[in-house]
Amino acid sequence: MFLNKINLIFNLILFSTMHAGVLVNVKNIIPSIEIDLKYATTDNFVGKRIYDYETCYLLSEVAAALKEVQIELSKQGFGLKIYDGYRTMQAQRKFWEICPDERYVSNPYKEMGRHTRGTAVDLTLINLKTKKELEMPTAFDDFTEKAAPNYQGASKVATKNRSLLQKVMNKYGFINNKTEWWHFDFNGWRDHAPLNINPKNEDRIEINS
Repeated sequence: MFLNKINLIFNLILFSTMHAGVLVNVKNIIPSIEIDLKYATTDNFVGKRIYDYETCYLLSEVAAALKEVQIELSKQGFGLKIYDGYRTMQAQRKFWEICPDERYVSNPYKEMGRHTRGTAVDLTLINLKTKKELEMPTAFDDFTEKAAPNYQGASKVATKNRSLLQKVMNKYGFINNKTEWWHFDFNGWRDHAPLNINPKNEDRIEINS
């Protein structure tokens, strides 16, 4: 634990020189998007509420790119539903305590998380008219090999839907996580420092460099 604290302090000093920016309320940027912030509810793998806020945040440039994804998908009658966006450092440490497995949870004492930068988003596809989720290989937060974005054993429909999500997200600068079909990181995410901001449901949060 002592070494973890030393690493955390070192990383905070290192990351303090990285890019600043603005966290935005994604719903304000993309009104047609669906938000189901799982960790603001008890409907998650932890079974309890983790977040004190109910607003989904991303860096402004990430939200802008996601808006382009939504626009393109809407031409086919589809849209996005977000499960998770910006995550506080405190929440990241809680997840690590519960699931210290780097395949599924970023070690907060090493890279200090991906969601903590406002550059990562967990999402799926929905039918824009019905708002129902499209079939995917697994549910959200499935910690099995079936959740991998290249898993070959899913149904044809689920595989097709997953491929569509990957294709459009990739087109606008998002990279799929190696173990979770729903997790995407925006290009250049390492250039943004992890944040220790606790939102209060503001629509816009300025990040000081």
